[in-house]
Amino acid sequence: MMSLPIFKTPDLITSSALTTFEFSPGTADEATALLAAGPEAIFHRFLRDQESEPTLLAARRVIHAFLPAPAPGAPSDVSVEAIVAEVDAVRDDLMVPLRAFGDLRPELRQAVLRQRAPLGLIGGCWLDTLSQPATQPSVIVNRLFGQHFLVKGRGRPGASLHRRRRRALDDLGVHLPEITAADFMDKARARPLTALHADFYVALSRLPASFMPEVVGVHYAFHALGVDDVLTGLPAPLPEPALRAVLAEYLDLTRRSASGPADRARLLAAVRLVLDLEREHVAMLGDLADWHAGLSLDAQVAEIFARHAPYAGLHHRDLRVAGRPLTETFADPGFDVADFLNRFRTSPYLKPTPTGCRFLDAIKFGGPMFAIFDERESAVLKDWVAAVQAGGDLPAVELPVNRVGDPQAARRLTAIENSEPPDVVHAELPEIDDREFFYRLVNIENFPNTLAKARNWALSGFADGEILFAHGAAGRHTDASYFDYTPEALRARVETIYWDKLVNPYEPLTEIPDREQVIFHQKTLALGSLIEAAWVHRIGNLGRDQRPSDDLMFAIYADEMGRGEVRKNHITLIHQALDSMSIDLPHVRDAAFKEQEELPDSHYHFAIGQLCLGLFPDSFYCEILGYNLAIEMYGLGEMRMHEIEKLQAHGFDIGYEEAHLSIDNVSTGHSRQAVDVIISYLDVVERDHGGPAAEREWRRIWRGYASFAYFAEHQLVNSLRDDAELVI
Repeated sequence: MMSLPIFKTPDLITSSALTTFEFSPGTADEATALLAAGPEAIFHRFLRDQESEPTLLAARRVIHAFLPAPAPGAPSDVSVEAIVAEVDAVRDDLMVPLRAFGDLRPELRQAVLRQRAPLGLIGGCWLDTLSQPATQPSVIVNRLFGQHFLVKGRGRPGASLHRRRRRALDDLGVHLPEITAADFMDKARARPLTALHADFYVALSRLPASFMPEVVGVHYAFHALGVDDVLTGLPAPLPEPALRAVLAEYLDLTRRSASGPADRARLLAAVRLVLDLEREHVAMLGDLADWHAGLSLDAQVAEIFARHAPYAGLHHRDLRVAGRPLTETFADPGFDVADFLNRFRTSPYLKPTPTGCRFLDAIKFGGPMFAIFDERESAVLKDWVAAVQAGGDLPAVELPVNRVGDPQAARRLTAIENSEPPDVVHAELPEIDDREFFYRLVNIENFPNTLAKARNWALSGFADGEILFAHGAAGRHTDASYFDYTPEALRARVETIYWDKLVNPYEPLTEIPDREQVIFHQKTLALGSLIEAAWVHRIGNLGRDQRPSDDLMFAIYADEMGRGEVRKNHITLIHQALDSMSIDLPHVRDAAFKEQEELPDSHYHFAIGQLCLGLFPDSFYCEILGYNLAIEMYGLGEMRMHEIEKLQAHGFDIGYEEAHLSIDNVSTGHSRQAVDVIISYLDVVERDHGGPAAEREWRRIWRGYASFAYFAEHQLVNSLRDDAELVI
């Protein structure tokens, strides 16, 4: 056997060894078009399209524009104390304006909170997918994941930092749609600078394994500054000492790494970028408050009319101002709100009446425009009408243009337009074998041109699995035969599988295979275990955490990763088991893994299927739910208990097997949770879209289950193939 670099826990990685990002030819033009669409459009695309090459390339360009590589000679001898002092100094400076915002008039404070909301609501997103096959079971990734688990509300629906901040904003009078909504940025009245800052943080969340030093720096600086905690009045989600401890641990790890000096320089650059961004944004919030405070009544009314005019539609078809129908006025692409207000002030609609005027009557309860304007807007309009009716020589309406933050935004937009990361390579995906395919999937951030092949592979697996819709009842450990869904029917099927196929058949082994047979069998299973939970690691990230089922799936993944504790991480446990059998391997992220000779080629397909499935949680959400049920149940009962007997007989580590036999239990464990996830999801679908939609989603869920069964039931699948050949 050739000599290869061997991986041993603990995993002390501090940055990726890969240095290029490989995209398909033609991706550059699509990414350029995406970036040219404007800051808000970029944000929306980043959230709504997480599975395409152009989006990933755009993210790489945004990161490069905000955070170019440290210049030669940049400081690398970075200490925790120096970083903490630098962040503390900026925090002290920011506290003055931040506390002053709390004393603003309610409408001004709401304007500040609304503007900040896009950043506060995405806080922490950079950790969403840092935990992945390429980075586990890294010491620093697990430390960060432990904090991410807390920020995500420990997987409890509605308990995440995002949800807590949203509720705080609601209590303060700032009501916004879901962050993935097409009009989220519009409702937040986000300035271009706000959107650009958000674009950077979301871009970083798309390539976290490739930018681990930057993620550590951003994580510390953003949370330690705590801008959003002060603005919303919520307690800090992560205490500064806990943040500092992770920072210190990472810096200590870099001092044992060959890439340590470069990693520390990158981290420091990221910390300083966040300090610059937060100073820039808080200053912009102050300018915004001043701008709103300086608005005349005319200007306030103009802003209200401009905001509502696009939604007027045909509701005013019988009304005219200065002889022009309001339907034409409001539909005019060149709608001049100042000119309209000048004409509206002299219209009959504002002439005094015993109840105020026709316009005010229209917006009162019972009027045709009731509830069009909120309470604050109605009060402004009432004051404006009173000023108009007071008479006198009214000056022509002149409206100030809101350019708050525009100079800074223009500078950052120019940087994005000119961004050409030198590490981006364009190449067609060559013909590759399973080992190369597996390597690229593990390191998918660096090989986005592999995504199309991965998608097709997953689709092929679903098609294969559907053969078991008719024949799956004959499975040894699964039953993928199709049935009509009800919650009761699903629970009944799971109970039947559990007792009839997994538990009742169990009898203690009367004969233990020899040592080499046991080791070989473990080798056939190891590849899938080394990428534990790969099928679910991208569910629940920003843009994918709006359903209760998303939080429940994230909680399952968190358990698989030990909730941030390396010793409980299931990938740590499988490495311990392999080590007890003297099976030495490189880490799956290393190119050397392609040359390993311990694990058989025949079992790459199963692991590849998991990796492909996990890359498309938007496209294959239903299939992932079904696959998750199948894999969580598979190791219960007879098979797992026999494996424990065999390992114990030869003195091998059984921690991995015992952990799954326990945590996957059908009473309260992952198997039960997998059922709850499916029921929760289909309940939402049925309530929102009706029974037929739920039936369609159920069929997809069950083909996800069947796609796992197809790999697990070798004898059944082979017999079906033989029967098909006989028929032919």
